[in-house]
Amino acid sequence: MELTPDAQSAFGYQDYAARERIDGIEIVELKRFNDDGGAITELGRLSQGVHGQLAGFEVKQLNFSTVEPGVIKAFHLHHRQTDVWYVPPTDRLLLVLHDARKGSPTEGVTMRLMLGDGNNRLIRIPPGIAHGCTNLGDKSATIIYFVDVQFSIEPDECDEGRLPWDFCGAEIWEMVKG
Repeated sequence: MELTPDAQSAFGYQDYAARERIDGIEIVELKRFNDDGGAITELGRLSQGVHGQLAGFEVKQLNFSTVEPGVIKAFHLHHRQTDVWYVPPTDRLLLVLHDARKGSPTEGVTMRLMLGDGNNRLIRIPPGIAHGCTNLGDKSATIIYFVDVQFSIEPDECDEGRLPWDFCGAEIWEMVKG
């Protein structure tokens, strides 16, 4: 088959190659159990605060957050705290991660991950990784997250800092078309 000159000049193949993963980002696929009455997903088993599927991660606080459609909540990072995020499969959030750790093997690498969207998984975000999200769905989306440092507003104890929402460029938040 031959393409028209216009089509031939615009033609290309989609890139399905694996993207570089930021050092320390861990993805844990979770099993969803369905029956006639609904579904259940186990987010983790704790033994004296230690999460069974995330080696060395001791849960100190659980949080529930919502993000309205089209909203961008970014970027923030922690010096000591590890986050573990879960987005229900019924919601659809784009998570953007950027390795801001000086000297890291993946320093400067940026990742985009779709959370929810039919999937059940936990994402471990270590200290020094700037992270934020945008709701690509048409209804309010939920994030349930575990942290290993309790939040404090006291300046000498606060572990949360901010970077501008467009630190990685405004286009990072745009839905990929094509």
